[in-house]
Amino acid sequence: MSRVQILIVEDGDGDQRLDRYVRRLFPHIGQGKIEKLCRKGEIRVDGGRVKGSTRIEVGQSVRIPPLPDPGQMKPILRTSVSVADARMIRDCVIYRDDQIIALNKPAGLPTQGGSKQSRHVDGLAEALMYDLDEKPRLVHRLDKDTSGVLVLARTRAAAKGLTTAFRHRETRKLYWAAVAGVPQPLRGVIKYGLVKRFGSSGEGEGEKMYVVHPQEVDSTEGAKRATTYYSTQFRLGSRMSWVAMAPITGRTHQLRVHMAEMGHPIIGDGKYGGSGQENLGDGWGAGAGGVISRKLHLHARSLTFEHPVTRAIVELIAPLPDHMKQTWETVGWEDSFAEKDPFEGML
Repeated sequence: MSRVQILIVEDGDGDQRLDRYVRRLFPHIGQGKIEKLCRKGEIRVDGGRVKGSTRIEVGQSVRIPPLPDPGQMKPILRTSVSVADARMIRDCVIYRDDQIIALNKPAGLPTQGGSKQSRHVDGLAEALMYDLDEKPRLVHRLDKDTSGVLVLARTRAAAKGLTTAFRHRETRKLYWAAVAGVPQPLRGVIKYGLVKRFGSSGEGEGEKMYVVHPQEVDSTEGAKRATTYYSTQFRLGSRMSWVAMAPITGRTHQLRVHMAEMGHPIIGDGKYGGSGQENLGDGWGAGAGGVISRKLHLHARSLTFEHPVTRAIVELIAPLPDHMKQTWETVGWEDSFAEKDPFEGML
């Protein structure tokens, strides 16, 4: 059993959660034990009571109570990533350096855990450590059914820089989608606000986003402003269009709700696309029929940002997932047909 220790947060250890700091220094102490010690006030920062999620900074003092030696603790059972899942997530890597790693996230794989979600990117990130001691950290999200570029930070410095870049909208995101019908006008900007409404249970299950007129956002409880630029690339008659989208804000289901509100839901969107062939706009529902996949046709095609350490401009591009690639081939669209800058003169 150790004695009480007062640790000073050193350079390189700042701007991280307290529980992660403690786990790195005392890996034999489990998360539950750390949270219990915080609740009892036995772990303190600068003399004050804290939670495990409290962020610590360089120069602060952390009180660590007497802890059992590693040999006195029962082994902690950790969920390991299976060989098959490790191979799968590593095959998704499209970029890696000492600071960041980027994936082409598969459609259907959640970014992080939640209700009824036990297999997700955050959990599988343990297989992406490679030569480092800590697993990569999430710095942004993609919806479960959306595929494409997802960046994780491999160091605390990278996580801080990338989180700031996303928060201050210093990244440029480009999404591709197949939507029902043909948007009119062919290019434009959507500025409807969004508000979340829960299902009858009052919990996360069944939650859905609804649009709010821009003039009513400030007076609507829980509503947030949302802005999406869109540009139609190609059309299949009046039936379906290939649309590029650039979200300026990052609200839940933003692109899906904005396109559905225009009457042009994203193909495969059962949540916002209406049922069957019924849709109030001049679109025709989210089911394209025939050989077209019923999976969501929304893909985070590219992400451009300043590298958090080298300051070089990084542009990451993710190939289409198989179901969208098949749709593109079926209707005769090719990646090379897309405009180099779909939003020239708009952004």
